[in-house]
Amino acid sequence: MASETTAAPLLFQHFGARVVSARFDGGDITSDGGAVLLRATDERIGLLERAAACFRDQRDPARIQHSVLDLLRQRVFGLALGYEDLVDHDELRRDRLLAAVVGKRDVGEALLAGKSTLNRVELTLGKVAADERYKKVALDSEALDRVLVDTFLDAHEEAPPWIEIDLDTTDVALHGRQEGRFFHGYYGHYCYLPLYVFCGEHLLLARLGTADRDGAAGAVAELARIVQRIRERWPATEILIRGDAGFCREELMAWCEDNTLWYVFGLAKNARLIALITNELAAAKAACEERKEPSRVFAELEYATLDSWTATRRVVAKAEHLVGDKSNPRFVVTNVPADAFAAQMLYEDVYCSRGEMENRIKEQQLYLFADRASAATLRANQIRLYLSSLAYVLLAALRRSGLTGTEMARAQCHTIRTKLLKIGAVIRVTVRRVWVSMSGSYPYRELFAGIHGRLTAARAGP
Repeated sequence: MASETTAAPLLFQHFGARVVSARFDGGDITSDGGAVLLRATDERIGLLERAAACFRDQRDPARIQHSVLDLLRQRVFGLALGYEDLVDHDELRRDRLLAAVVGKRDVGEALLAGKSTLNRVELTLGKVAADERYKKVALDSEALDRVLVDTFLDAHEEAPPWIEIDLDTTDVALHGRQEGRFFHGYYGHYCYLPLYVFCGEHLLLARLGTADRDGAAGAVAELARIVQRIRERWPATEILIRGDAGFCREELMAWCEDNTLWYVFGLAKNARLIALITNELAAAKAACEERKEPSRVFAELEYATLDSWTATRRVVAKAEHLVGDKSNPRFVVTNVPADAFAAQMLYEDVYCSRGEMENRIKEQQLYLFADRASAATLRANQIRLYLSSLAYVLLAALRRSGLTGTEMARAQCHTIRTKLLKIGAVIRVTVRRVWVSMSGSYPYRELFAGIHGRLTAARAGP
């Protein structure tokens, strides 16, 4: 029997000539009709099946309702759809469409996992003790790291001649007493410092780090693993490593030189460097005053620090003067020869394009909730970062495979979510099908149909 709240109409004031009457009698309706695209994308690239294989599940199969794959799909699809907290899933578990895309055979009431069950994924250990009663799922973090790199490699039909790998760190603010919390003077709060590694839009690494160490700490070890994996598949591909001045470290540059890798890193300015471009700064200032617009002059330098570098290296200087009588010198250090990239091209076209990586980090931090680090332990927060990373890789694959050549080819994750995933739909379940009835006035119906065609045309490929 329908409850009084369901049956009784909710009357509103006259909107024009008609009374508006609302009732909760629409049946099973979801606000996430576009979730079917997430499952189609996952089927195409096999992301979450590979990620689930990195977990070792020692639970009794006869006593569980939700496999690790089910839990991963539910959590990652939820993040992609905008549900950032585990508590959201106490309501989402009743969503029939989400149950269908997760892969549940019987799409009925309360079939998905609740927050407590999902929380066990975040609390997984590296190894399960024989007498462990509750935490019986273990995660091989190294295997999951390989999944990110392998997904990038599999997205290419053939090896590219040249790739650019970008490194950067950012802050994840902490508001509790999480393990490894430290105050960072630059950011002005307690935080973690995750290290991100991207190649274009492809995420290769998201590693949570503490704020009491150098942002470049561990970069050589992480890059060594990633580069080795890439060279196993693409031995002839040239690789350029890029990063800002935070990665201009002797250890990293020497490692690149020893392993036949190109690099270009920002170089913090100092009095010695500025003294070497006095003439260029004067020329830029004169041009700025004459043209009434910012002016740049580039210079080639051979430079070595007083004691931290083991060799003299090529430095490209940008002597810039801005309107308002402001000098803005910048420097980068590289092992790329001048006959391959002249100074201006190296700085403007090669180095500055690394700034696009910051947009990818913002997508993951702001829209896929990579900044949610409220768990007590560093490991649990790293697993949350993994889940956010998987959601990003999934949406990036949807953008790459489904939106190339459309007006949304460069859409960010939140735009994809708003326009293509958050679609109201009536859900009807029959013996053989789950019917998803979306609005006939949905403004992107032709785009949606085109994406479906591209995603389902082939189950494998870029």
